[in-house]
Amino acid sequence: MPDLMRDPTRNAPSAHDRVYAQLAMLRITITTRPEGVTVVLEGRLAGPWVDELARCWKALTATQDAGSIRVQLDAVTFIDAVGKALLRVMHEQGTALAASGCMTRAILEEIRSTSAGARGSVPTAPLPTRSTPD
Repeated sequence: MPDLMRDPTRNAPSAHDRVYAQLAMLRITITTRPEGVTVVLEGRLAGPWVDELARCWKALTATQDAGSIRVQLDAVTFIDAVGKALLRVMHEQGTALAASGCMTRAILEEIRSTSAGARGSVPTAPLPTRSTPD
């Protein structure tokens, strides 16, 4: 029987790591109040969960101004590259991003610094998409 645990001498993820990544979830809680909408994220912003957040975001911005939305990332444990790209689009459209953890604060600072010049030049950036293998 093959060892499903990650072999520390390999750089590729093991079968165990791939299965865990697919099962790891993201909880999205949306609260609407007169002063605006708060989206609380908990878990991993990675893989198919980025697409789910993008769908929620598209539905929210169809009825709300992006500037009235706040995304709370305190309970996010991981953000992949596509997740960062989605957060960057949300930020560039005026959404407030907030976090208290070191990792997420660093990611938000990177997003804010790299999109400072882009905000005026690209007012409606497209949502990032994940390529799927054929």
